[in-house]
Amino acid sequence: MMAGEVLLDAFINANILICVALALWFALRGVMWGVGLKHAYSTQIRLLNTVFLTVLSAPLIVAGFNALQKSGVTPAVKVNLSDIALSYYLKGGIAMKATDFEGLMQLRDTFLLNILAGAGLVSKVLIAAFFVGLIIGLTRLVYSMFCLWRIVSGSYHWREIGRVKLRLSDRTLVPFSTRGLWSYYVVIPSHMLGQSDEMRVTLAHEFQHIRHGDLEWEIVLEALKPLFFLNPAYHAWKRQVEALREFNCDSQVLSKGRINAKVYCDTLLSICQKTLRRDRSFVIAVPKVTLVTADRSSLIKGKRSFLERRILSVLNLKRLPYERLLFAALAVPLFTAMALTSVAIQRPGDWSHDRLMLSTVVNLERLDEINRLSTFGRIRN
Repeated sequence: MMAGEVLLDAFINANILICVALALWFALRGVMWGVGLKHAYSTQIRLLNTVFLTVLSAPLIVAGFNALQKSGVTPAVKVNLSDIALSYYLKGGIAMKATDFEGLMQLRDTFLLNILAGAGLVSKVLIAAFFVGLIIGLTRLVYSMFCLWRIVSGSYHWREIGRVKLRLSDRTLVPFSTRGLWSYYVVIPSHMLGQSDEMRVTLAHEFQHIRHGDLEWEIVLEALKPLFFLNPAYHAWKRQVEALREFNCDSQVLSKGRINAKVYCDTLLSICQKTLRRDRSFVIAVPKVTLVTADRSSLIKGKRSFLERRILSVLNLKRLPYERLLFAALAVPLFTAMALTSVAIQRPGDWSHDRLMLSTVVNLERLDEINRLSTFGRIRN
């Protein structure tokens, strides 16, 4: 295959895997909630990260599986969906003309070739939509990073703890954390210096994000956002990560017992009130992790806001034992399902015994059709 064809095929597979991952996640989350594990936030966010790593490493998984098959370790294992469907058809499980079934099997190849050649209106619309989304996403990302750099560079150095630099800002009303190539930055509104409770909550919250590696995940998700700009499953996935990230951070901070739940909730409410008056540049500045955001859209639609959900989670906080064991028990089948899906959705090999049989049946059908036509163009009975 050509390089462009390989890249396009990998991109299509990545989009499919994200959709499958989201569906699996919602199913697993429903099961966890049903058995009383709704508050296992640490397990849930780690599962999300594990699944996303599986999506990113799908090419390596496929290469490893192909290597095993070539070495003869798993020669008879059929995982490819196309091969399974073809085998089922040849056994008489699908009532369809061979030519029609062959066209269905070649639908993906036809789509790829049309996209690469820009043939047809649909292909041109999809290509244009992708590049428009990519340009918009990249422009937004670059401008957001510029806004973030302007806020951080305009703040004042306060203290430094290892690689973490604490800075005070007169331009933002909401504390947040971000990172550079080496250092982490926690930017705190200047007015918090006189509010000890808010300061304690802010530092504990942002330090917890840094310990969990949440900033690195935020950077990865924001960097990939322009590439998957047109995939709604990716945006839904990112929202799930952002929500669980905050729930987990809240629970981890409060589980240490150093901060009272009432003080914590009061701080969230106080800062949220200030975010309603925030400036536009802070809203779009990414990648960063804030202490709290004002979820006004949920309030308008009459739904429970994210802040309300966070406060209810804090008030109903439960400490779950054996979370590491729970994560291992759920991660193994989830990883296995995603790995199998990664292999199953790949394009099949050029030729196999079943494909030769299908080609033979197709040729026989075409010969039969030709033989049925008389030299005068009439159909023989």
